[in-house]
Amino acid sequence: MGETANGFLDYLKVEAGLAENTLMGYGRDLADFCGYCHQRQVDRPDGLTPELLYAYIASMGKARKAESSIHRAIVAVKMLCRFAVMTEAMKDDLAGLLESPKLWQRLPIVCHKEKVLALLSAPQTQEPYYYRDKAILELLYATGCRVSEEAGLRVGDLNLAVGYVRCFGKGSKERVVPLGRTAAAAVKEYLEQLRPKLAKPASGNWLFLTRTGKRIDRTAVWRIVKKYARQAGMPANLTVHTLRHCFATHLLSGGADLRSVQEMLGHVDIRTTQIYTHVDQDRLRAIHKKYHPRG
Repeated sequence: MGETANGFLDYLKVEAGLAENTLMGYGRDLADFCGYCHQRQVDRPDGLTPELLYAYIASMGKARKAESSIHRAIVAVKMLCRFAVMTEAMKDDLAGLLESPKLWQRLPIVCHKEKVLALLSAPQTQEPYYYRDKAILELLYATGCRVSEEAGLRVGDLNLAVGYVRCFGKGSKERVVPLGRTAAAAVKEYLEQLRPKLAKPASGNWLFLTRTGKRIDRTAVWRIVKKYARQAGMPANLTVHTLRHCFATHLLSGGADLRSVQEMLGHVDIRTTQIYTHVDQDRLRAIHKKYHPRG
């Protein structure tokens, strides 16, 4: 079973071109599933039965896993079954027997503009990594890029004179996002004042570097955002992704059209972007007041 799962992950990486984080998520789910099968002495895909698959789903429910985690695990198992049929490791495709739980659509957490500005102003000039941290925060809010996209930026991905940044999203899909003057100025200061001091011969062309000259990773960016969020008195449940939500919501509240926001966020389906129209309470209140007979 493990051999088939590894072959499937290789297929997703080479043929499907999925992002590293997505592969890691599928890898964890499949490792858990293979471990469950091994405990029940099923070590080959052709030994899978509907009863075993139903029992596995039930075990996740008993373990009180979140519906989103169960949904993702079921997707991974269904894809594994189809891959096993495709490679003739399994005769009958059992994927159609599995139904994923219905997921509630949760509205993203969005902070008011004044709160975001307080976060962006939190880094102080006397701090040793002020220029880097300031540029990281400004770039996140100015472009709405994902944390993994920002951590993977190279110096050549930015054009500060024209004002744009090139991001590589899920599946290495490339998109170009405008970069405002404030964020461009913060990045320019970092490139002039701090990056030359952090850079080492092995630093390459990575934009944001650690104190040892290595490429910064997504965990380090997360810690930086949480640090300044605490200093700015932001909500405790704020994450790096919250700045992406703020970027989209504030654009829409300012009058940006949905298609443009979709393109800047890199969403494949516009329905993913539409959720931000439900978050902007001021906009909804204005629409209600304008069009409702009792508004």
